[in-house]
Amino acid sequence: MRKELVEELIAASNAPGTALAQAALVIARIEYPRLDAPAYLERLDTMGDAARGWIARHVDEPGDASPLSCVSALNGYLFEDQRFVGNRDRYEDPRNSCLNEVLDRRTGIPITLSLVYIEVGRRAGLQIEGVNFPGHFLVRLPPDLAAEADSVVIDPFHAGAILSEHACRRLLQKHVGSEVAFSKSLLAPATRTQIVIRMLLNLKRTYVHMRSFPQARDVTELLLAVTPSALSELRDRGLLAYHLNDMTSALRDLQTYLKLTSMGEMDKETREEHQQIWEHVKTLRRRIAALN
Repeated sequence: MRKELVEELIAASNAPGTALAQAALVIARIEYPRLDAPAYLERLDTMGDAARGWIARHVDEPGDASPLSCVSALNGYLFEDQRFVGNRDRYEDPRNSCLNEVLDRRTGIPITLSLVYIEVGRRAGLQIEGVNFPGHFLVRLPPDLAAEADSVVIDPFHAGAILSEHACRRLLQKHVGSEVAFSKSLLAPATRTQIVIRMLLNLKRTYVHMRSFPQARDVTELLLAVTPSALSELRDRGLLAYHLNDMTSALRDLQTYLKLTSMGEMDKETREEHQQIWEHVKTLRRRIAALN
């Protein structure tokens, strides 16, 4: 992983404000190293200006600029005029996780379509927040803007559909079953760091599924840059290095993981995992010794 890419993601994740596009374009450079990020930021600016004009022309009634009317108009601009759509046919395509491709192809997965929704909405003067909902990323209008007791929850993957609490419960059941009980805390606003981490985890899972291990390890490097204490990512970086036959790096990470996680109490599952990783460590030690 190039040092500058790690540094750029940290800088974008810690920059003042709430902008997401710069961090998303850094992530996309794993797949597109020569990506022209300023060109895509300029495109978002252009879309924001167009959305502002669209909203001014398409509110429900002349002079009605209520947040809900603006959301309806923003939906019209993005999903009717620009024809953004959820990519149901090729959901696992890594291009769905790359903002440049989402803007070029006008299709993506819930989190990248939500990112477009947030960024275009922000440029058009709307405050839209991300929602780190299990299994399916969403956005929301905060309660104070929605003039409601609760936030208004929106699903950009389904053309900006406004979801009731019942619909949110059904969505949770569909994606995670009974593993997570519904509560309104699941609809809390996500921080920029949480959104960046979720984008990276989605992309890593896609690369691992494709057995694109070099790219998966690059994603893990970025995850460790924004969450240095994530021991599971340290473990995964070691395992990916093992698959790539980078024995020295694999041994370093897996030994460090075993040391750090051995400091606390372990349940049966963790002990079994430790045993499996310990077998990898022994294999790596033998291979490295044979080279000396």
